[in-house]
Amino acid sequence: MKLPGSGGGADIASLARRVVIIMPQERHRFVERVSYVTSAGHGDGPGWRERVGLAGGGPAALITTLGVFRFDAETREAVLASYHPGQSVDSVRAATGWPLRVAADVRETVPPTQAELGVVRACDPEGFWTR
Repeated sequence: MKLPGSGGGADIASLARRVVIIMPQERHRFVERVSYVTSAGHGDGPGWRERVGLAGGGPAALITTLGVFRFDAETREAVLASYHPGQSVDSVRAATGWPLRVAADVRETVPPTQAELGVVRACDPEGFWTR
């Protein structure tokens, strides 16, 4: 059954110590500004979560179909840390709707080990992310 709303995502994003976001990366999803926020991230930057009373630490990483983003400690802005095999900084940039910041040590994403794949597949028995 599909329900309207964030399905508890807002509570998790607000209260969890660390959140990892996994999503497809497409230019129409990766826009500079959204019209509606269902789950709190880092707001307008450093100190925002504390000012609005959110206990959790916010997003730690964003893993997309094209790469891995980390959040800058000073600005809280998403920064490309690695691009997946077959991708490049340019291909990730083309699928991003804002001026993409790239880490100084950006590199190709290291493929997962067999043990790591086993854990991921155990968490994804239907193969939604791993097929």
